[in-house]
Amino acid sequence: MLGAFLIVSFVVFPAGPSDAEEMARVHVVSWRETYRGLLADAFLARMSEPGFARRFRRGLTDPGDSVTLVGADRFGLVAYAQGAASRRRVPGEAEISTLYVLRQAQGAGLGKQLMTSLARALATQGATSLMISVLRDNLRARGFYEHLGGEPEAARQEPGPGGRLLYEVAYRWADIRNLIG
Repeated sequence: MLGAFLIVSFVVFPAGPSDAEEMARVHVVSWRETYRGLLADAFLARMSEPGFARRFRRGLTDPGDSVTLVGADRFGLVAYAQGAASRRRVPGEAEISTLYVLRQAQGAGLGKQLMTSLARALATQGATSLMISVLRDNLRARGFYEHLGGEPEAARQEPGPGGRLLYEVAYRWADIRNLIG
């Protein structure tokens, strides 16, 4: 008898205002899964799904040039990613501001699917390069971006929750087409 295989499939699609509550759930849960030990436990405990849902709903109602994609399995949303023009205002550079995948959905290709789909959408808006920032000590995420061909820049200090200074590393794809494939 052959072993049983569990096939997990995901669908990626543009987010709309009706996805705000589920995105907030993914956001809060993924932060608690990912940042425990990297951010203060008290901060993580205070995170509010209703507060994030309101913020997401506003942003999705009037997205401007930003692109938000969500990933779902047959039970609901398990991931989301957002991107727009780079905060550094480098001509042609886009930035993925958020990419969160619940731990239960990691390792099955959804993160890569979100990255490439978002890069493709941003390229249609004229982006020729792409960057994303990650906490320096988030080694799992850093390995993921390096696996996708991102080139790390030197770590820099940025203000984090509660004004605490954190170290971030930016990963850059000088040619966005290298990520799109």
